[in-house]
Amino acid sequence: MTGTDDWLDELRALLGDSAVLTAAADTERYVSDWTGRFRGEALAVVRPASTAEVSEVVRRCAAARVAVVPQGGNTGLVGGGVPVATDGDGVGARPSVVLCLERMRAVRALDTVADTVTVEAGAVLADLHDAVAEVDRLFPVSLGSQGSCTVGGIVSTNAGGTSVLRYGMTRELVLGLEVVLPDGRVWDGLRALRKDNSGYDLKQLFVGAEGTLGVVTAATLRMVPATPRRATALLALSSVRTATDLLPVLRAAAGEQLTTWELFNRASLDLVLAHVPAARDPFARPYAWYGLVEVAGGGDEVDARLEAALADAVEAGGVPDAVVAGSPAQREVLWLLREGISEAQRVEGVAVKHDVSVPIASLAELVARLEERVPALLPGVRLITYGHVGDGNLHYNLSAPVEAPGSLLPASEELTAAVYAVVADLGGSISAEHGLGVLKRDAAAGLTAAVELDLMRAVKSALDPLGLMNPGKVLPDG
Repeated sequence: MTGTDDWLDELRALLGDSAVLTAAADTERYVSDWTGRFRGEALAVVRPASTAEVSEVVRRCAAARVAVVPQGGNTGLVGGGVPVATDGDGVGARPSVVLCLERMRAVRALDTVADTVTVEAGAVLADLHDAVAEVDRLFPVSLGSQGSCTVGGIVSTNAGGTSVLRYGMTRELVLGLEVVLPDGRVWDGLRALRKDNSGYDLKQLFVGAEGTLGVVTAATLRMVPATPRRATALLALSSVRTATDLLPVLRAAAGEQLTTWELFNRASLDLVLAHVPAARDPFARPYAWYGLVEVAGGGDEVDARLEAALADAVEAGGVPDAVVAGSPAQREVLWLLREGISEAQRVEGVAVKHDVSVPIASLAELVARLEERVPALLPGVRLITYGHVGDGNLHYNLSAPVEAPGSLLPASEELTAAVYAVVADLGGSISAEHGLGVLKRDAAAGLTAAVELDLMRAVKSALDPLGLMNPGKVLPDG
């Protein structure tokens, strides 16, 4: 590309000086990811304030052959939101801009008859929660990063979270999208229809595409009735098999009000107790596994349903102890033990993270096989295992041995290969809810059938023939 300065000056004239950042001090937080593993290079960070501005920026990038890296809250864990990772991914020579949508935060429409909300992509998830709560509704995607992740990000990664058991993934909550296509055209698919069989369901192409097919600028999303009353308990569990066996037991007792059934091991809890000051062990003795169950609704029946669920769980066996939250404050304390794991592991130091899913009935076998295979490759490695029983998704993370903190990264490729091999053998996925980005791109391709890769490449080529949308992510070259 020639005339870069003139081209950037044109963008400044279009958007304003404060919307086109080029100084290193201003761009640093946009070109490195949350994990610290991936860092990018960009001509500029561009911050449009409207769909029309996004369209014009993308059109000009296409004309100049400049790649576009869409970015929301930059809370991803796989390098999907930074331009050119520096870990040898081989993408690097192409000039690019980071297209950050953080200035596009408006709630455009809120319909309490149809229970839909239309919101711009830069809206922070927690702010969306607050907006729909004002009309006694709930947007049920709940994440640990909800104070900084954005609507465009959760749509583009098909985020999951702690309520998938009841409400499903983000994909199931998206009714319509507004997308700026790679050539700058705007597709207005912000339809709030619950039924629409008029051709291909185009919006689903962009859900989970990680910005490789276009820039999501707004979404029409389903709202659900608010669940102001929540009954929560932490169960001590004898095994992962107990957790999966209890899922139908809990469902039978709590019905559709069963919102959460989370699992974490003792090593995860130990990290939280060590690094989260407010955390306290609610039990008098340690247990191998813990399950967090929550029943949510609008009336007093919530407590009765949790009580019935706990009684049935204890009768089923494998639950030596349980603690019930008696107040909202106690509920927060119990949730802290689960939601504090990721941050506690970050404080602990470098970690190797895996976001995998298998059929629910195979969770126990997954854990058993990995508990045998992974420590054999790196003795003393700490298995930080936690996740969502109700959808078969575990965050199977590894922390370094206490006695050999420098041994983890040199062994990381072999450890990850072992994890992925077991997941594949059980018919699972190596990316349950975090996306592929750069980190998992090549591994996913190696585990994907050739015909499936061909189909994905055909879609990519049809929508983005110049290969300018978030290059190097999701699909490998070739």
